[in-house]
Amino acid sequence: MPQALRHTLLSIRDLAITAGPFVLLALVLLVLAYVILQPNPPKKVVLATGAEQGAYAEFGKRYAAQLREHGIEVVLRGTQGAAENLQLLRDPDSGVDLAFVQGGADVEHASAADAEAANAGLESLGSLFHEPLWLFYREEAAQQKLGKPALAMLPELKGWTLNIGSPGSGVPNLMRRLLDANHLEPGALTLTEKPSTPAVVALLEGEIDALAFASAPEAPLVQLLLQTPGIRLMDFPQAEAYTRRFPFLSNVVLPRGVVDLAADRPPAPIRLVAPTATLVAREGVHPALIQLFVQAARSIHGGPGWFQRKGSFPSVENTERALAPEAERFYRNGPPLLQRYLPFWLANLIDRMWVVLVSIIAILIPLSRIVPPLYQFRVRSRIFRWYGQLRRVEESIGEKSGAELLEQLDDIEQRAGRVTVPLSYADELYSLRSHIGMVRRRVREAAGT
Repeated sequence: MPQALRHTLLSIRDLAITAGPFVLLALVLLVLAYVILQPNPPKKVVLATGAEQGAYAEFGKRYAAQLREHGIEVVLRGTQGAAENLQLLRDPDSGVDLAFVQGGADVEHASAADAEAANAGLESLGSLFHEPLWLFYREEAAQQKLGKPALAMLPELKGWTLNIGSPGSGVPNLMRRLLDANHLEPGALTLTEKPSTPAVVALLEGEIDALAFASAPEAPLVQLLLQTPGIRLMDFPQAEAYTRRFPFLSNVVLPRGVVDLAADRPPAPIRLVAPTATLVAREGVHPALIQLFVQAARSIHGGPGWFQRKGSFPSVENTERALAPEAERFYRNGPPLLQRYLPFWLANLIDRMWVVLVSIIAILIPLSRIVPPLYQFRVRSRIFRWYGQLRRVEESIGEKSGAELLEQLDDIEQRAGRVTVPLSYADELYSLRSHIGMVRRRVREAAGT
């Protein structure tokens, strides 16, 4: 092996042995921090949506497609609607991590304390879209019961057969609140609780007079009923009053002609009341997943629509529940800076671990100051250990024969000649050799040779 290469490898070995404990300590701290913080999110998450052919189910598919690009599998769990979704979120054994929830879908609580207790452990990721209350009715039923083709106010439903949705959806609780506010007792009209699709079939066949459900306008059933002859959508002239009585409601307007411009459908603007759909997560969902979901929400719900302008959603308004800290960070600052330039997994890892990295560096920097002295001591100790033997030879002058001492000096010089040190410490080696020569002269002088 060339001498230069040998010196280089020796220097690297000495440095590795000296600095090894500190590198090992840094790795142990990093692994420990990674295990405790778990910066990378789980690869699978369960999202409760809603009924088939509903808006929640359609939006759930879009979220699954968005998160699949980041390596996250979103398992969609179909439900009856928002009320069932809330029950699943409150059940720790359900396996559901996030769910779509309609405003006003929860049962009415007796006090604010009861409402706070019911929402403990749940966090909102923001409101996503207006979910208008669509109250469709048959013109024939209105003509028979009211003597006019149009239904004007909820009290006129007295004596009607009204479907308010399946028990697991959010509409039954919402409609009961609205009917109660209009002093309609439970026996004043016949309420049925069929799922949306069977209810639409029953309405078209004349088995029921009207049906109510809350959904985004993209829902296929909404599109169908808006264009079905003989089926009308109720206008809410008191929409603003409803929003004052129920803070989770908004006053929205279905513009004239928005359904079909050529057919001018609807022929006039229709006022509606709309709860706001929100995305709710159970406390403990990984912050990186929260970040991905709110980013997906902006992509999916941020465009213009029938009831909002571009950029209106997602929003922090009308959420009913406390906003998740990671979602609040997103609405305040936008996506993390690193995610704009790096892959999600790397940007998230740095974002979650940088505080720990700074802390580890702050601990290791003072400790690293002892590495150079240790390295120097290790290299010089190879040379200095021969000085102990050299000193014993010098102290034995006059006690042992000159030939014996000279033999010991030759042995020390031979072994010292095999010592290899970095070039920066070669002066120490040559100094040892000169000192061996100096002691040899003293031995010879003492022996008279």
